[in-house]
Amino acid sequence: MNKERKLIIAGNWKMNKTVAEALALVKGLKLELANIKEVDVVVCPPFTALGEVSKAIMDSIIRLGAQNMSENNFGAFTGEIAAGMLKEFSVRYVILGHSERRQFQKESDALISSKARAVHAASLKPIVCVGELLAEREGGQTEAVLTRQVHGSLAGLTPDQMRETIVAYEPVWAIGTGKTATSAQAQEAHAFIRSLLAGMFDAAVARHVRIQYGGSVKPSNARELMEQPDVDGALVGGASLDVRSFSDIIKNSI
Repeated sequence: MNKERKLIIAGNWKMNKTVAEALALVKGLKLELANIKEVDVVVCPPFTALGEVSKAIMDSIIRLGAQNMSENNFGAFTGEIAAGMLKEFSVRYVILGHSERRQFQKESDALISSKARAVHAASLKPIVCVGELLAEREGGQTEAVLTRQVHGSLAGLTPDQMRETIVAYEPVWAIGTGKTATSAQAQEAHAFIRSLLAGMFDAAVARHVRIQYGGSVKPSNARELMEQPDVDGALVGGASLDVRSFSDIIKNSI
């Protein structure tokens, strides 16, 4: 598949996998994906598995991501994790503003923006998630929600920082539900996000930014989604917990 931007497919393991289970998963992925050059592959285990997974993937094409990061570098922030701690494990990417954190931890666009700036200050790359609820889509609010989240969550980034930021469009109604936005719906939302980035920065920056789709991505729908001109990869949840399904998503995307 000839894409303007290199695909980036990341597995968000969420609160799953012990260290032993994590190692078994990446061992299988290393075998399956050994010859993949066309896609940037990222796995995002829970914090407890970062150290061992980092060592296990050192000699592979797989890169390491974290599921969250504090906007603070150190201090009295019980339960938080700082950039320096992630860098010890050779983490390259950090997921920010996932819909579950927006919903359950009440993370605001302003907080996500401060985290994104902290990620860049540490020379890491944020994957910033945006997306609407089912009621918002049904109420015709998709573009208003995306405008608010994109403007708020990416506020304060420089053009150079934005170029190194990945945006993940996640229609919240399609996460873990088995429902998937149609390829046309995904393309429409991704093109709209890119237009917002062009307005915030410029057309060249917007054209450079990779926008992932997240929401019940499966081997069976990966190709059709990735064929859309503004879909530059996937942020995969449940299907990333299985060697076969995650590797098939990646292979079917090429």
